[in-house]
Formats: sequence, structure tokens, C-alpha cells
Amino acid sequence: MIRKIHSAALWGLDGFAVTVECYAGPGLPRMEIIGLPDTAVKESQERIWAAAMSLKLPLPRGRITVNLAPADRKKQGSGFDLPILLSALAGTLLAGTELSDAFFIGELGLDGSLRGGNGALCLALAARDAGAKRLFVPKENAAECSVVDGLCVYGAESVSELLDHLLGTKKIEQVTFDRERILENSRPAVDFKDIKGQELAKRAAEIAAAGGHNLLLAGPPGSGKSMLAKAIPGILPRMDFEEMLETTKIHSIAGMLREGEALIRERPFRSPHHTMSFVGLAGGGASPQPGEISLAHNGVLFLDELPEFEKRSLEVLRQPLEDRQVTITRAAWKLTFPSDFMLVCAMNPCPCGYFGSDQKKCTCTPVAIERYLGKISGPLLDRIDIRIEVPALSFEELNARQAGESSEEVRARVDRARQIAAERYKDYGVRCNGALSGALTKKLCRYDDKAEAVLRSSFVSRHMSARGLDRILRLSRTIADLEGAELIGEAHVLEAVQFRFSSEKFFNR
Repeated sequence: MIRKIHSAALWGLDGFAVTVECYAGPGLPRMEIIGLPDTAVKESQERIWAAAMSLKLPLPRGRITVNLAPADRKKQGSGFDLPILLSALAGTLLAGTELSDAFFIGELGLDGSLRGGNGALCLALAARDAGAKRLFVPKENAAECSVVDGLCVYGAESVSELLDHLLGTKKIEQVTFDRERILENSRPAVDFKDIKGQELAKRAAEIAAAGGHNLLLAGPPGSGKSMLAKAIPGILPRMDFEEMLETTKIHSIAGMLREGEALIRERPFRSPHHTMSFVGLAGGGASPQPGEISLAHNGVLFLDELPEFEKRSLEVLRQPLEDRQVTITRAAWKLTFPSDFMLVCAMNPCPCGYFGSDQKKCTCTPVAIERYLGKISGPLLDRIDIRIEVPALSFEELNARQAGESSEEVRARVDRARQIAAERYKDYGVRCNGALSGALTKKLCRYDDKAEAVLRSSFVSRHMSARGLDRILRLSRTIADLEGAELIGEAHVLEAVQFRFSSEKFFNR
């Protein structure tokens, strides 16, 4: 007789239901797994035999054939160990036990212990969508799976503990999710009030956060660029539950959730080193994984020392910045990962760091400066809405005792601007000004006659591209939202142009 156990498999950011079918027939003791298993799944037979012997479980005698259906989709990972073992026991130890509404996921240790794996949240969502009522996973994955509504989640430390529960000998306590505790507020890592001076740069960061605009900070070493970038997540609107779920799914697949962590509450802040490859940024690999631009989804991707990155790595950013997703295509598969992030970059204006500084003389040659800045292509620079110079601070500014505005005060204004934008775009599926398409920018970013005159003059004098003009409009719309203005006015456009071309002495192109 064929025995069936339900499980789930990962593909990209999503999971799909898998039926584990087991048939025991005559022949020499052997287990064969079919249904496009990868190496990790094929090796599960050795772990299953060893665990069964350790626990003295009555596996069927003879040849065991295990089919993972649907057979035309690749199965990968070690999470099939537990369902395969249970399918083999379904005709003996578990005969008569109702398991049709249950899904099982978990890797086996040779002693019968259960080990967690990556992507458990995605698998739990797939199980629920397939009609599961109960989900059994290793204990370390239970917290993240418990956030899925309509699913009873049980975490087990070993096969013995799980079998005791299924046979009614000793019940496992259901893992529940405390949504109120998860949604509690937390303090930002860097508070705006701790940043000395740099009022113009703070204003630029506030505008960028309010509209979801990309930001470039250029200035000498020690001027506070990195500190300002690290403070930006603290002024972004807090994530709602759906954003937390999206973010947690990506980090779960990458294996970056802390033990016992159910949801990622704070917006991600990813700061990859400049030696990272373009694959590390975009994602992919033999077993496709999300890259840094997807791990920064719903948060901030901070590229410090921007010109030190390989040019190929920087060019990878161009398409995700426009489409807010990254598509990885290979000969045998195609995957799409979300990448709706705010790009924040920091850089020195030259190799020595002091080109244009009033406090220290630059020692670089013009050729070295041109080569250094030339690593940032015009198309990438065109996608950065705010490009601002961050000058070195004076002693008086550093020694000032008066604290500035806190991150909470700035965040309150950002929240109001975001709410205005959300109401405006509620019928268009857009959350903020920075995410507007070209067509929606022309349709929804309305301005008065004086603003139009400034736009026309700036377009000609600054030699702007069509994309650059759209981005000026979106930036102007954000500045107007911060002031609560219905129409974009002359002052809004002037400030937007100033912020876009503030670092023009570095990028005269």
C-alpha cells in the first residue's frame, strides 16, 4: 500500500506543497528517492536509516521507493528527512493515525534529533495555502512559522517527541504568536539628536526618507556621512505587519534569522563591504539565494566608499532601482526577488578624500580624481535623486552642547508626508513618491506656473535627461508633502534642484 505524508519545498521566495509517497515492496533492503531530488535529498536515506536504527523504529523490510510529487519540480534541502521517515512509518507505527491535515518539515540527526533549516516561514505559508491545519517543524523554526494565521504550529526537538505527540502519549504544546509584543516600538541604533551639525544633510535625509528617494553623501573623511546613513532607518516609517512578513521571508531563506526570532521588526540596514561581488549584491548561485539588494527590501542599502566597489557590481543596481525587483535568469530557471529599498551611498570625493575641502589640501592629481569619480557611471548617478556635499565640521559645531531634533520628531513629519502620499496613490498601488513611474509622475505631480518656469529653466541649463526631470518632480512632490502643500510650488522645485545638484563640483556631468 502507498502511504502519503505532506510537506513543502522552496523555490525562490515561495514554497509549494509536496506529497511524499512511500511504497514498500519485496527486494533487498534499500531506499530509492525519486521526483527530481537534489544531492541533499538523496543523502537523506542514510540519515533516515541511522535515525531509525538509533530509535529502534520499525521501518518496512525490503525495497522502499519514495516519490516526491509533483515529480517535475526540483526538490532541494534536507527538510524532507522527517516526512520521508514518517511516510515509511505510516504503514506500521503510525497506521490509523490521521495525518491528512498535517505538514511535516525537518532535518534528521543520526540520533533522531531534529534540526532547523532555512526558509521555514515560506514553507509554512505554502502549507497553509495548500490546506494544512497543523504544521510540525524543528523547535528552532517554530517561532517564525507561528506568525502564519490559520495554522497550528508545533515545534519538536526529536522524532521521539514528535511520535509521542502523534500517538497521543505526550502532547507537544502549540507555539503561539504574540503580535502585540512583536509590534512594540524600539529605539533606533543611531538617533538624529546625536549627530552634530550637518543640518543641510539632515534635511536631505528627511526628504529622502519621506519620499523613498535615493541619497548620495559626498565629503571628506570624518564628516559624519556613515553616522548619518545609519540614522536613516530610525526616521523611516515603522513597518506594518505585511512588510514585516515580506522582510522575514527573505531573511529566513538566507538563514539570517536569530534563533527564536519570529518576525523582523525593524527596517533592514544592509551595509555590504566594497569587495562584494555582483552575485553577492544581486543574488543567485547554484542554489538561488537572495542578494544584498533583496535583503535590504523595505529598508536601506548603504554602500560606503561607493567608488571602491567594482563597476560591474554597481551596474547591477540599475535595473532593481527602476523595477524594485531583481530577476535572475539561468538556462534552467528564472527567479524574481523583491528589492524595494532605499539606496544610500557615501563616498570621499577623491582617493585621498580632500578634494574640494577648505581644511586640508588634496594631494591627488586631476587624472586620479577623474579616474576615481569615473567609476560611478552617469546612468547610475542619474538614478540617485539627492546628491549632497557633507563638509567637514568646525570645532564649534562639534563642541555644541545643544541637542538637535530626535529621530522620533523627524519620523513624525516623515509619517505625515507618507500618509499624504499614500492617500493620493491609494488607487495606483504605490506607497511613496520615489516609487512613481514616469506616467504617474506626469499625471499626479501637479505644479503651478512659477514652478513650471523653474523646471523649464533647470532642464535646459542643467542638461537634464527625461529621467532626471521626472526625479526632480518626484522630489519636489515630497518636499511639498512635508509642507502639506497641494500643488508643487516654485520653492519646492528650487530646493529639489539644489539637492540634486549640490555635489556638482564633484560630478560635473
